[in-house]
Amino acid sequence: MFKTWKIYMLSLISFLVGTSEYIIAGILDKISASLDISLVAAGQLITVFSLVYGLGTPFLIAWTARWERRKLLIYSLGLFVVANLLAFILPGFAAFVGARVLMALGAGVVVVTALTVAAKIAPSGKQASAIATVIMGFTASLIVGVPLGRLVAASYDWKTIFAGIGALGLLAMFILSVTIPKTEGDAPVPLREQMALLKQPRILLALSVSFFWLGGYSIAYTYISPYLLTITGMNEKMLSAALLAFGIASLAGSKFGGYSADKWGVYRTLMSGMTLHVITLLLLALAAHSPVVVFAVLILWSLAAWSSGPTQQYNLVTMAPESSGIMLSLNSSVMQLSMAAGAGIGGIIVGSISLNAVTWIGAAGVAAAIVINFVSFKLFAAERHKPEREHPVRLNA
Repeated sequence: MFKTWKIYMLSLISFLVGTSEYIIAGILDKISASLDISLVAAGQLITVFSLVYGLGTPFLIAWTARWERRKLLIYSLGLFVVANLLAFILPGFAAFVGARVLMALGAGVVVVTALTVAAKIAPSGKQASAIATVIMGFTASLIVGVPLGRLVAASYDWKTIFAGIGALGLLAMFILSVTIPKTEGDAPVPLREQMALLKQPRILLALSVSFFWLGGYSIAYTYISPYLLTITGMNEKMLSAALLAFGIASLAGSKFGGYSADKWGVYRTLMSGMTLHVITLLLLALAAHSPVVVFAVLILWSLAAWSSGPTQQYNLVTMAPESSGIMLSLNSSVMQLSMAAGAGIGGIIVGSISLNAVTWIGAAGVAAAIVINFVSFKLFAAERHKPEREHPVRLNA
């Protein structure tokens, strides 16, 4: 029971990191107005965070591989806390960008280390469940963190959110220092060995699916708050409710994706989920001026989009079960880079075309993922069944 409590503490850390990453999309208009910058410039705060997270984490994890895990977790969480406090204290856009860079560097190491520690302190046979619990913290940040952050930003200065995250992170550092046991590091896995998997065409195509699926999602989601306020005409109260419903639907979609992959297979789950993903993004544009319809479509969008997450994890693990950790790490980096690209492309679209166009271009990105997935499964149909039979894996969360 005590070990379970410790794992939930690690899940709380994951929640704080997820909130700090996703909250920008929920308060983009507030940041734009407060810092006197355009929506496009504000959107690049997501690009910066995801780019630094995706590129920096593999190098930092390789560099700190032999560090004792509790010390690494507390140190990286300390960097994350300092970055959040700097985001609260320092004035101006440039300073906030710098704080986001530090935040991303700390966040990447925190998440990977928390997952490692959870697996090591979990009771025998409960490692997968422990990892899933920590990952659930990220999902909870969409359900609770983003809409709660929007409510805070509506009543107080939006920077108060980062002060709150920093304060909770500081408390978590103290609790972890007295509850988490010392855990030795691992032998480092050279980056060359990690990158070697990218030479396999099947894996490269699968990672491309992750990139275009989440990239298309990010193009639209980055600008969801100003889109709903400006294009759809939602008021502040309805926007907070919409963000909450979106987060709850993401959890349901993730659960359904894992169930569907087990029951109907990876290919059908990915193709049906991404097809509905495209349809909902198009419907958002077509029904943009009806807040009630858009509210319902948002729920469908979140269900469809997040059903692909656990399915892709399952898909990648079965491709190289002997290197499952590396595969999931690569997928995590690709997903962060795709979010950076999506936010960047979304900014270009808003600046050069219109805010209304983000849903159309986002749909095109997900459609590209559908095409790549179709080609990949047709080219490697014979191989696809072999690892699933020999190395059954279940990822329901």
